[in-house]
Amino acid sequence: MTQVIHYPRLDTVVMVERFIKEHDGEFKKTQLWKSLPKKMMYQTFCVIIDYFIDTNKLAIDSEGTIGWIYYPESVKKWHARKDLGRIKDGNSFRNTIQERKVKEKSLSAEAR
Repeated sequence: MTQVIHYPRLDTVVMVERFIKEHDGEFKKTQLWKSLPKKMMYQTFCVIIDYFIDTNKLAIDSEGTIGWIYYPESVKKWHARKDLGRIKDGNSFRNTIQERKVKEKSLSAEAR
């Protein structure tokens, strides 16, 4: 890991966030840095991008295009829908997989 010489200020992080949201999927990393309304060191920009990636707010596709992926309003909308299933606890997914394996074993045993 490289040593960070300069950490970004909050207003700089917010400026980059807003710019990425407004231009979602339009730029690659270097193009985005060059297009920002306020200039900054590339290393500082990289610290911000790494932070957004680490916090699952940003994604970079296979072509290098940057896209904003954090939309909490959409999550609330989908979560409010009653016709969608709910996971009641953290183990529900694992339990579902285990139940499916048990059913498959019982079906294969019956087929024999």
